[in-house]
Amino acid sequence: MICNTLSDPEGPTRDARGARADLAAGAQDACSRFPRAPRGHFGSRGFTLVEVLVAVLVISIGMLGVARLVLAAVKANDSAYFRTQAANLAYSILDEMRANRTYAMSAPGYTATGPVSNPGYQCVGTGNTCTAAEMAQYELYRWQQQLNSATGGALPRGTGTVSMQFPTGPGQLPIATITITWDDSLAQWAFGTPQNTTPTSATFTLEGVL
Repeated sequence: MICNTLSDPEGPTRDARGARADLAAGAQDACSRFPRAPRGHFGSRGFTLVEVLVAVLVISIGMLGVARLVLAAVKANDSAYFRTQAANLAYSILDEMRANRTYAMSAPGYTATGPVSNPGYQCVGTGNTCTAAEMAQYELYRWQQQLNSATGGALPRGTGTVSMQFPTGPGQLPIATITITWDDSLAQWAFGTPQNTTPTSATFTLEGVL
């Protein structure tokens, strides 16, 4: 397309001047690199407030889902941590029983079916004068204190029991069954257990030969 201005060498009349002006405006629009948009139309549109609010709502719902997932992962890690602590404490009392094996192999040994009362003495240090029975009583009491977080222990509402199976014939060895129970409510609620119900406590059981 060749773009030029219109000329009238003989001098345009009034009507010709008006037509010339209209043609010149049309030619300028046609030759422009960025033509003007027709009247009544827009070349681009922005986002409306409703669209922005919908986008914010969708993002907020997604962020709530991510937060819920992170919370569940944290609670699951807490549950795994408590189970590891329970395993370590079960092996610790088993090791103490093996260190005091002669007494542990005879009844009642380290049997503890409930809370062990405070013996009122400490069997620690090289100069202690505790007997084997006193040592067992002290170690069981200290072990149960290490279980319950209320007494400075590692597990929420942690409790522990020890039952013994003593030899009844030649060649048999005593077997100790150590059971540790604690409140695992937070982890269970994170995985969908309703909070208006009483969750089942978590339990770790270790059975070992002395």
